[in-house]
Amino acid sequence: MSKLVAVMVGAMIAAGLPGAAGAAMLGPDAAVCEGSGPAMLVRVEGFKKRSGVLRVQSYGGNPNRYFDKGAWLKRIDVPVPVSGSVDVCVPVPANGTYAISVRHDVDASGKTGMNDGGGMSGNPRMSLFDVMFKRKPDPRKVQVTVHGVTRVPVTLNYVQGGSFGPIAMASR
Repeated sequence: MSKLVAVMVGAMIAAGLPGAAGAAMLGPDAAVCEGSGPAMLVRVEGFKKRSGVLRVQSYGGNPNRYFDKGAWLKRIDVPVPVSGSVDVCVPVPANGTYAISVRHDVDASGKTGMNDGGGMSGNPRMSLFDVMFKRKPDPRKVQVTVHGVTRVPVTLNYVQGGSFGPIAMASR
């Protein structure tokens, strides 16, 4: 039996599927997070579907410009894996204060649609009206202070009926 377990674990590692750590490390800069950084290790959870593309963007500088179009520092697009949470390593220029946005393009169209999801560092609560009118959260709620490699959890939110929130919210 132990040989079977060893073979299964080896196969999961070789295939890049989540194993003991619980998340697949994706993106071109994974080695930065295996070292000393500076970087944000963004853990994305709460996928509605296992298709499409995940886009992770970092922001720095003036907090009032977080999430402005074209103001990102680094943008990483990765395919959504078939299971588990996802870790994306996002290097930053230096230790300091940053923010993260994540978009799940469910159909990989490259355009934001009603089925797509999103989230931000700090996991701020946002209403459907905030999304519709493109209102940004308070920068203090989304800021991440980076020292070395800093973990940043992000839970995806989706439009569900007349609300916008994590998928588990739909069952409440």
